[in-house]
Amino acid sequence: MTNDFIGLAISYVYAIGLLVIGEGLRRLLGVKPDLTRKVIHIGAGMWVFGVLLLFNHWEIGIIPFATFIGLNYLFYRYRIIGAMDTQDSSPGTVYFAISVTLLFGLLWRPDGPVDSVAIAVAGVMAMTWGDALAALIGRRFGQHKYQVGNSVRSWEGSAAMFVASTVVIFLVLLLLPGSSLSPLAKAFSLAWALLTAVITATFATLAEAVSPHGTDTALTAAMRYILKSESFDRRGQGEKLYCIIAGSAVTSAYL
Repeated sequence: MTNDFIGLAISYVYAIGLLVIGEGLRRLLGVKPDLTRKVIHIGAGMWVFGVLLLFNHWEIGIIPFATFIGLNYLFYRYRIIGAMDTQDSSPGTVYFAISVTLLFGLLWRPDGPVDSVAIAVAGVMAMTWGDALAALIGRRFGQHKYQVGNSVRSWEGSAAMFVASTVVIFLVLLLLPGSSLSPLAKAFSLAWALLTAVITATFATLAEAVSPHGTDTALTAAMRYILKSESFDRRGQGEKLYCIIAGSAVTSAYL
């Protein structure tokens, strides 16, 4: 339990450090808020590996992200952190914290009998890197636009979303299960990890393309499916992952 409290302290120091770095980049170097927001977003998403390393109990490990549900809302509501929230920002940071808290609360079981945290991490990485690269590349190189309902995207941004999501999901599923960060998780074969990454990245890209409309419905449906599922075999894990990535993708549209 002592290690968990040390983990909490380190997590909050890390979070404060991210905000300070973001503000420093904006104020001292003149970096635009849309870029500093992504720096903070990527840094926050990557901290899930720090959580896996530092915490022994999932109930304590989810506290940092759960705390930032409320804090991020206050930051968004009152525009406290200029590097993270501007006048036209969405409450995506709030949705991100909610998503990570739910995913880890539902799937992370470091004390067994089966730990499905690799699926949660894959979803978070799709939100973290897929969203960030889609936004940055779409904004910089997005010359070919398309519209689905009121949602306008670029083919370049969607391609970045697909490639980034495929890569990070594949690496997580291949390397995390059975590692020191998740020793109780079932390992994925190379072929299964690649197939699952391609399918779920496609699903994620399509879901992100039609966001933000229906975001809450899609994410709720994904969570409902996970809660109803009792299977933790290979097929069950794949089905959970497809739903989680879809929910993660539509959530990332607000980030």
